[in-house]
Amino acid sequence: MSPGTRPPQRGSTTRVLDDRTPTRFFASDLDGAPRWVGGMLAGLQAALLSLLLVVVPAVAAFVATSSAPATDGVPWTDALRIGAGVWLLAHGVPFPTAPSVTLAPLGLTALAVFGAWASARRSGYATWRSFAAGVAAYTGVLVLVGLFAGVPLLHLGIGLIGAVTVSGLGLGAGLLRRTEAPRLSALLAPVRRRLPEPVAQGIGAGVVALFTLIAVAALLTVGWILAGRTTVAEVVSGLGLDAVGGAVLAVGELAYLPTLVIWAMSWLSGPGFAVGTGTSFTVGGATTGALPAIPILGALPAHDIAGGVLRYTPVLTVLCGLVAVFWLRRRLASTRAWDPVIAGSVAALVAGLGAGLLAALASGGIGPGRMTEFGPQPLLVGLAVAAGTALAMLLVLLPADRHLRAAVVRGGRGLVSRVRGVRATTGSADATDD
Repeated sequence: MSPGTRPPQRGSTTRVLDDRTPTRFFASDLDGAPRWVGGMLAGLQAALLSLLLVVVPAVAAFVATSSAPATDGVPWTDALRIGAGVWLLAHGVPFPTAPSVTLAPLGLTALAVFGAWASARRSGYATWRSFAAGVAAYTGVLVLVGLFAGVPLLHLGIGLIGAVTVSGLGLGAGLLRRTEAPRLSALLAPVRRRLPEPVAQGIGAGVVALFTLIAVAALLTVGWILAGRTTVAEVVSGLGLDAVGGAVLAVGELAYLPTLVIWAMSWLSGPGFAVGTGTSFTVGGATTGALPAIPILGALPAHDIAGGVLRYTPVLTVLCGLVAVFWLRRRLASTRAWDPVIAGSVAALVAGLGAGLLAALASGGIGPGRMTEFGPQPLLVGLAVAAGTALAMLLVLLPADRHLRAAVVRGGRGLVSRVRGVRATTGSADATDD
């Protein structure tokens, strides 16, 4: 037997070589990097991408108008500061060079949230450290941009809240979409177990009512734009913009489109909104003054789109509440008479708080003087939406619950028995006196 074919000796071991990749100690998209690095890069990427979406058009507009006499001697860094100011405005920071401009472009805010979601889903890792690193990185970019733009420290503090909120929502939602992430229901399970069943289901019903109202408001906004397209076109042509200016204006209009949707929600619920001090747009009528030459304002409802049967438009708030009622009836396992009362009250409270918060985000100013009052009044909008949702619960949810009906019947019978007892006692006393 040749040495090459000799059988293995007793007690010897055989080693098998393969090219399988060894297990990685750090589970990250970056070789050898800890998991939080992916979250930090996701936060940086989200902040820088949303910032570039604003800064690049600002610089392009500056380059296109650099030969104009009005821009003679103006440094190009001013275009960077303007773009940075708009980005900060989307996070709640008043415009650095004009502090009276506080109306946030909610479209840009939503785009920043989406960018954080996409970045976290691609580059992050579903751990708390990764999430915290991403939020910290995003917030750090906002601080640096604010210092570059010359934002006061007080306004920069407002921006910190906005950055944490925007990045927290976007990065958190994106990390939950990762394959290694736990389900959202599993994360919320400890909180869910601590809440009574009517409270938990009432919160969900309130969210359903609010989102239904927002969907109706979005459809109404489309109707406003179609009805006012002639006025919008006249305002655009009157501005006499070139191609670059028109493109920048279009981007700005789209950035404020979600703000217009919130205004439509306020109009539907009854309180309406203002476009300058002393003006109001409600279902009962429109009180307008001299409006700034902003094309999107040409889509606002005119005098002929108010009054009459439109005065009853707030009934739609009740109908949106009915959608939440049907959602709640399928999920609420009522065992006591007070369960539907608690669930309905919580739903009305959540819908009202959500509507008031959105109205606050869609309010602000676009300049000094009478231009400091734009948007709805959050308190009135919240109360109107809460009242409409509560009325829907009162009309449908409460009468449909058998435990509550039985309790009402028992209470009614007990009241009748007590009244009869009082009458019998009074009659006996009168007979004794006689």
